[in-house]
Amino acid sequence: MLSVSIASPATLTFPPKPKSSIPKTSFTGVRIQHLCPQRLPSQTASFRKPLAASSVVMMAKREEEMKEIRAKTTEEINDEVVELKGELLMLRLQKSVRNEFKSSEFRRMRKRIARMLTVKRERELEEGINKRWSRKLDRQWKKSIVVKPPPSLIKLREKEAAEEAEKSAA
Repeated sequence: MLSVSIASPATLTFPPKPKSSIPKTSFTGVRIQHLCPQRLPSQTASFRKPLAASSVVMMAKREEEMKEIRAKTTEEINDEVVELKGELLMLRLQKSVRNEFKSSEFRRMRKRIARMLTVKRERELEEGINKRWSRKLDRQWKKSIVVKPPPSLIKLREKEAAEEAEKSAA
């Protein structure tokens, strides 16, 4: 709610106002004041502290993951990118069939793939490979990929085979 008061000491007189938290001054103009509660600085500071602490932890995990990725060879990175893309495809299939799955896995896998491809591109830049040559190499690499089931599907097939073996043995 707003209250507006126009004050000129010679012409206008107002009835006495109730005491307010605003100190009296010799102001002779227009004063607009909001009559709503203001936040205390201590509330906003305590609200922001946990967010800053959590982002620091996430940053450390990300750096740790990047060190782990950089320790791998380019071939290992390529293999893992193929596996992760297969896992991503499996998640999409689970979503389309409306099976139970963790939706957070989509983002996690996409980011992991992006980190791996970033490290791969950093290595290409160190070798002096330009963008056009990089894309040509990438096309050749994608054509050479042998389609194989992702690890999660392999595990699922192994479980099903073990269950069938138990049923046939019983």
